[in-house]
Amino acid sequence: MFANFDFDILVRSWHYLFFVGMAFTIKLTLSAMVGGILLGTLLAMGRLSALPGVSFVAGGYVNLIRSVPLVLVIFWFYFLVPYVGAWVTGAAQPVQVGDYASALLTFIMFEAAYYCEIMRAGIQSVARGQVYAAYALGMNYWQMMGFVVLPQAFRNMIALLLTQTIVLFQDVSLVYVLSLTDFVGAADKIAHRDNRLTELYLFVALVYFVICFSLSTLTRRLQQRVAVVR
Repeated sequence: MFANFDFDILVRSWHYLFFVGMAFTIKLTLSAMVGGILLGTLLAMGRLSALPGVSFVAGGYVNLIRSVPLVLVIFWFYFLVPYVGAWVTGAAQPVQVGDYASALLTFIMFEAAYYCEIMRAGIQSVARGQVYAAYALGMNYWQMMGFVVLPQAFRNMIALLLTQTIVLFQDVSLVYVLSLTDFVGAADKIAHRDNRLTELYLFVALVYFVICFSLSTLTRRLQQRVAVVR
């Protein structure tokens, strides 16, 4: 089966694959993770808000985003955001957002819907008595959330947050449809240039398996170390 494999193509291409493709994948993953968790936390607080309008808007956004394929959202932002930007700013021409900025915005907005549900579960897992105790100490809503609830919610949900980030790491490969050079895109360019599709695609699958399996194992161990004993 491997008699005709050109393993040397991997040796010749590893620098481009990892220092260009994988570097882009990691950069986009980490940036989208930070932005998604921040926005997802705000959405979770909105969903739990006592104000019906805020809760309705946050819930509607989460349900909408979670009901459509990610690749469709990528196309939405890539093709529609420039026109929306022109409409908002009153510009005569579509606003140039850029491929990377468009992809980053897409993943932040999309992943925020999933991080929101994780954070909502984490917030609800904090005992209500601690909320009442925070208010009894004179804290306002934001102080109570920032110093009492959210730290415990992050600790309770850290395994799920990291698991969703692993999924995000895999989903970043979809920027291939925008011709961005992530790890999969870099491998695809080399594969078609040298007509070595089998070698490159198998190597990409192996790298993703090793990284994701390793991260999943570390996530389980981390969860055991930081789990809140109740």
